[in-house]
Amino acid sequence: MKDIQQVLRRKRAQLAQLSKEVQLLEEVDAKLQQVAALLADDDDNGNLLAEAEDEARRPSALAATATAAAASSQPAEVRDSVPRPTVPRWP
Repeated sequence: MKDIQQVLRRKRAQLAQLSKEVQLLEEVDAKLQQVAALLADDDDNGNLLAEAEDEARRPSALAATATAAAASSQPAEVRDSVPRPTVPRWP
């Protein structure tokens, strides 16, 4: 025959473990809802991405314009002998 106190202690320990697991699952659910809300907000994210892409393109466009202007003011012999600067690109 089993000792009732041992069974009761074991069941309480199992209950405490399950309570911790339920609490963690509820926290994960809350975080997932926050992430889902951020992902569902496509309009704002699309605008931010478009702005970031515009910012990334602007410096290279300005550098290309400055390089073209400098090259057109030099004689052909000097233009061909001077190496062109490279503009880093984002992947």
